[in-house]
Amino acid sequence: MSGATISKSSSSPGTPAPKLHDCRDAFTATLVALAEADRNIVAVCNDSVGSSKLNGFRDRFPERLINVGIAEQNLVGTGAGLANGGKIPFVCGAACFLTGRSLEQIKADVAYSKTNVKLCGISSGMAYGELGPTHHSIEDFAWIRALPNVPIIAPADRIETAAATAWAAAHDGPVFLRLSRVGVPDLLPEGHVFELGRANVLRDGTDLTIIANGTLTHRAMTAAAMLAERGVSARVVNMATVRPIDDAAVAAAARETGAILTCEEHTVFGGLGSAVAEVVVQTAPVPMALLGVPGEFAPTGSAEWLLDHYGMSPEGIAASAEGLVKRKV
Repeated sequence: MSGATISKSSSSPGTPAPKLHDCRDAFTATLVALAEADRNIVAVCNDSVGSSKLNGFRDRFPERLINVGIAEQNLVGTGAGLANGGKIPFVCGAACFLTGRSLEQIKADVAYSKTNVKLCGISSGMAYGELGPTHHSIEDFAWIRALPNVPIIAPADRIETAAATAWAAAHDGPVFLRLSRVGVPDLLPEGHVFELGRANVLRDGTDLTIIANGTLTHRAMTAAAMLAERGVSARVVNMATVRPIDDAAVAAAARETGAILTCEEHTVFGGLGSAVAEVVVQTAPVPMALLGVPGEFAPTGSAEWLLDHYGMSPEGIAASAEGLVKRKV
């Protein structure tokens, strides 16, 4: 399991439901604390103070919150200008609009120019499920992963969100931080220190590895507990960093468990599954399956329904894992 850190955390079916946390709360609480210590930290948003949960930041630092309105290209350009002026801007907006509407500005003003802009895609994946396909952000991994110089981070819980936010502030260069609004339980230990490009093995196993991030991580853990009751030993890897991927952890998972299942709240094209497959095919080819949204626009429905619809309920993940194990030579 070289290249990954181990953090044991699991819950079995039938146990009391764990408390769920909104990662946006951890993000903004950390941002306020960071801004207390560094006057250069500013926040920029696109008329999304409420949905980005920046109310506390606005109340504490009214002069350091810039609201550009519903103008995402200006949002990114303003962030780049502030970075060029020595500020550390956290540019916040709904992930679907932050990335889709301003991809050219992200490419030229942030990635190519290597400006110190922290792009914060809020309510990512299918969190805005009831608002339909225009509000789904299921292409953002692929869009941003194609650009050089921009690390992509999708934390699994509030603890990792806080750690990743602190890392982003200290990092000299662009970052894309992808945050959901869907409540998730704690998975990482208190005091967790985020390391870019380093995965966390949340549960060890020998029959296959489930690699997930963001909202899918706790579902993968529940699926692994289900599989254990059926005699299948599943390793669960939290791959919070989509770029740079933890090559060593992926290669070790392939060699040691012989099969890999990826789970992501994203299209199966160009995201986490694709990044993992690129490593597997070049290092240790094994059977793989990619769970995500297939090549279609996801329909309208609640975030939970949509994940279940695409086979990413804990039971769906477990069923895919069992099918994958049967494919092993």
